Amino acid sequence: MTEELKRRGIIYLTGVIIYVCAAAATTHYMLTDRAKFIWFLIAYLIVGFDAFKRLQEDIMQKKFLTEYTLIILATIGALGIGRYVEGVLVMLLFELGMIFEAYSTDNAKRYIKEMLNIRPEYATRKVHGKEFTVDPSALKPGHTIVIKPGERIPVDAVITSGTTSIDTKALTGEAIPQSAWPGDKIYSGCINLSGVIEAKVLELYVDSTVSRIMEMVEDAQNKKAESETFITRFSKIYTPVMLVCALAVMIYPPLSFSYGNWDTWIYRGLIFLVVACPCGLVLSIPIAFLGGIASAARQGIVVKGGNYLEDLAKADTFIFDKTGTLTEGIFKVKEVKAVGISNEELLRIAAHVECYSNHPIALSLMEAYGGKIDKGKVYRMREIPGYGVNATFEGNRVYVGNKKLMEKQRILCDDVNQLGTVVYVAVGDKYAGYIVIADSIKEDARDTLRYLKDKCNAVLVMLTGDTASGSVPIAKKLKMDYVYADLMPGDKLEQVEDFLSLQDSTERLVCVGDGINDAPVLARADVGIAMGALGAAAAVEAADVVLMEDELPRIVDAIKIAKETLRVVSQNISFALIIKVLILILAVIGYFGMWEAILAEVGVMFAAILNAVWVARYTV
Repeated sequence: MTEELKRRGIIYLTGVIIYVCAAAATTHYMLTDRAKFIWFLIAYLIVGFDAFKRLQEDIMQKKFLTEYTLIILATIGALGIGRYVEGVLVMLLFELGMIFEAYSTDNAKRYIKEMLNIRPEYATRKVHGKEFTVDPSALKPGHTIVIKPGERIPVDAVITSGTTSIDTKALTGEAIPQSAWPGDKIYSGCINLSGVIEAKVLELYVDSTVSRIMEMVEDAQNKKAESETFITRFSKIYTPVMLVCALAVMIYPPLSFSYGNWDTWIYRGLIFLVVACPCGLVLSIPIAFLGGIASAARQGIVVKGGNYLEDLAKADTFIFDKTGTLTEGIFKVKEVKAVGISNEELLRIAAHVECYSNHPIALSLMEAYGGKIDKGKVYRMREIPGYGVNATFEGNRVYVGNKKLMEKQRILCDDVNQLGTVVYVAVGDKYAGYIVIADSIKEDARDTLRYLKDKCNAVLVMLTGDTASGSVPIAKKLKMDYVYADLMPGDKLEQVEDFLSLQDSTERLVCVGDGINDAPVLARADVGIAMGALGAAAAVEAADVVLMEDELPRIVDAIKIAKETLRVVSQNISFALIIKVLILILAVIGYFGMWEAILAEVGVMFAAILNAVWVARYTV
């Protein structure tokens, strides 16, 4: 519990005690009306301290007609006509609901933080052979750290000595420990399980994986969803309408059919104001979205704002990257076809030219070659996004890439139409052959896309920089609606813009990717989903939803959580409005007193809040 919440609780209890004493005193002693008024006024001002403070803040922001306006006018009116017990009781129950709402919100936020609080408390830095315990924020790139079994990795680093197994579950949800060797990158927040390792710091603590994830969660708590904005707009219309209706209840009957009966109708008008207060709506909706964010986080999905849950529930167009998203991203050489040289020589040339790249295709070429790579023979290596690479190898300028690269260099080559990625090789201005590299579809891709088709009536689109021959067969196997191949990052963005232009206000577009080249479309989409928190930093930053596990079914989980959240929001709105109308009618015709009306309203509010809080426990 926060200090602010404790302070509110103490003030509230003080007011309750004074109220009980005032009620007891008026029951057992003959007090003057002035003495009663002073007793209950003191209790009222203490209990309503936060309500008056909120009203002042609203007025400073030029928000004059809010739920606080309604409740304060109603209770002051009750005190004005001598209904001291009921007037203070109304404020007492209202403030109890507000404290409960604050406690629920605080609980949900604390739950998220505790669940994702994978930040290490300390780090062990090694300097000239001696070890020192330091704060992780004091580490800088290049520092050497020592991580012992059972300790959390403090910052992103690369292992320099020692071997171990790493528990990455906190970040990826993967239960099986990962082996780690010298040269492997390790991420903050993970746990070292077995061996003592030394590592070189790669990132400042503020830039590390665990810090980025915590920032996402904290940002998520400050963003409002569309439905919350709707409630704000709703209140601006609702409050003045209710004030006018309450005045009509107070004034019209005494001037017409109930002539002169002012006390009765003013009292009923005040009851009308109390019941009209939209507490259940205003309080329950933000908590429902916060609960949805908490539920998602508990299941390895970081949602950066409640508005993205709402958009996910409405999504009907899903755009996927291919490599690493729909496919494993693990390439293997399937065919080598050399022209004028041997197949082994073609592989040797391609592997050397690609030796400085970390691209999966480069790694697969080096793996297929299997020989020793002499980087000293490779000079002036240049990577051209969307085309390939070129470098000087053994005195010749060598080009390794797709067909567009060959066309750009005006080199004639074979027109290969095979499943997989075709890598063309040219030495100087002479075509040297091609290498076919194939990827495999992820096991869970079919089930995920089938769900999107069946349950979301979704249009499925693939945008990829791969060739048509390497991507169209995969799209057909997955029964996707559209596939666009040979795309540069700018081309992908243009396609997304085209799809967005075809949408109406009820439709939403989702983009799913994992690489740096996906960052622009992830940022532009209504909802961008990054596959895996350990993916490209640019993609993680640009995305609105980050899947901690690199698994497609997590998209289905996120959609189910989003739909459940909106279901609860709709339930709360419908339930609150129906009960409110019923109580308003009963209050106007005299069946409800003020304290009965406020009890009914607070009951509705508590039921709505409890329903909203349940979302945080929802499990797919």
